[in-house]
Amino acid sequence: MPHLIRTYVRVVDKISDCTGYLAASLIFVMGATLLTDAVTRNILNVPVHWAIEFTQFTLAAYYFLGGPITLKNNEHVRMDLWYANLSDRGKAKLDLLTVWCMIFYLGVMLAGSISSLQYAIETNERRFSIWNPSVIPIKALLTLCLVLMLFQAFALVFKHIATLRGERL
Repeated sequence: MPHLIRTYVRVVDKISDCTGYLAASLIFVMGATLLTDAVTRNILNVPVHWAIEFTQFTLAAYYFLGGPITLKNNEHVRMDLWYANLSDRGKAKLDLLTVWCMIFYLGVMLAGSISSLQYAIETNERRFSIWNPSVIPIKALLTLCLVLMLFQAFALVFKHIATLRGERL
């Protein structure tokens, strides 16, 4: 594989690792937020109205940020009925076929997320709740993470092609 493609795959994999570690750290943020809510509500008798909703937004960020590293580490869900019995080249052929379906799906999702983000920005969209937070940050994060997943999907294409050529990236 050309040096440029090897560099692309290495950089995208590194970015995926970083976002994955960031996603993993959000577990502690969610735990601290829920603990704060429990203490203020049950012990101090002062409910914190934003805590549950903030945790929901953080959980969404956790899922979004975990997407690229899940693809990179090949930890996504797949039907292993026949796949496990294939050779490495057979797996690469099947993966190369299915990765294009995923790229199409991610492209459609990205188009929808861009449209949704534009709408949120134009209307200053907010959640209807006591806290009334803006949804722009979480929609922007979704859009960014879909772009990162597309980058990782194309890195997978290069990895599968390298496998078919008998190379290693």
